[in-house]
Amino acid sequence: MSTIKTLSGKAFLAFPEMQGLLRDELSRRLGYDVSRAQVFGDVLYCPDFPDSAELPYFASTAFLSPFRLEFSSIGEAAAELKKIQRNWAPYQYQFFRRASLIQEKLPYINLKDRKFPLEIPHSAIGIYTLTSENALIASAATTSPLPAGRLAFVEDHENPPSRAYLKIQESLSLAHFYFGVDFPHAGQKCFEAGACPGGWTWVLANLGAEVFAVDRAELAPSLMKNPLVTFQAHDAFTLKPDDVGSFDWIFSDVICYPERLLEWIKMWLSSGKAKNMICTIKMQGEIDWDLVSQFAAIPSSRVVHLNYNKHELTWIHVEP
Repeated sequence: MSTIKTLSGKAFLAFPEMQGLLRDELSRRLGYDVSRAQVFGDVLYCPDFPDSAELPYFASTAFLSPFRLEFSSIGEAAAELKKIQRNWAPYQYQFFRRASLIQEKLPYINLKDRKFPLEIPHSAIGIYTLTSENALIASAATTSPLPAGRLAFVEDHENPPSRAYLKIQESLSLAHFYFGVDFPHAGQKCFEAGACPGGWTWVLANLGAEVFAVDRAELAPSLMKNPLVTFQAHDAFTLKPDDVGSFDWIFSDVICYPERLLEWIKMWLSSGKAKNMICTIKMQGEIDWDLVSQFAAIPSSRVVHLNYNKHELTWIHVEP
């Protein structure tokens, strides 16, 4: 006989290897006493986490309405989940075979890596994780439409000049999902600051967009010969909008102090020459959450942590 118990608070699944940063964010940014959290692998269940509180960036997804399900068999666990809704995805950190058998009895969802470009589905997806052989915690309501909140791509190990290309693929997919903006395409102009060796430029050129790439060092040879790419050897942050013109997209994955990045972003937005922007907020030591809040406060924008980010966040702005 199965039993379901509604749990108070919320649970958060940390991005891989990011549990320390999630704990720090819950404590320093959101003021939650992390010592109260129960730990299930990379899931932090936070009893009495307030409904009014903001949600953490370093969680790939949140269990918004968590419950505990106790069951006597695999079939019973799957049947109880199916009664609640169709789509469920597991987070597995133990009892892997048992979790896989439960998933096999649930309606099919795609748990494989995706091909870029893609449409992120808007359908709801729940999450569950086994806490013992006969118990799990789950939530039908989550903050992500992706299985366990992670967007992973089929990787190209031959053509991109760096693995950074995965970050722009993910951030463009999220910009499309959150704001409905089209991917960069033929006829659009993109400006990439600090483009070397060219991972982001490679993605943009493959989408058919024209790229003005700026860095002190040249891009990969194949990109230097690409007719869609114009390269300029320069410190991109010292170029003024009036010097280079208007762009449909502006990108930066530059290693710089967040304060300087924020100033640069505001310069471009106030110029009226930037429609859409995606920039990596590189952290210098302990995260300055007050500074991050200034990025998040910019209208028509969103701060996210990507599956392919490390100790950094990504700021996405789309012209309203």
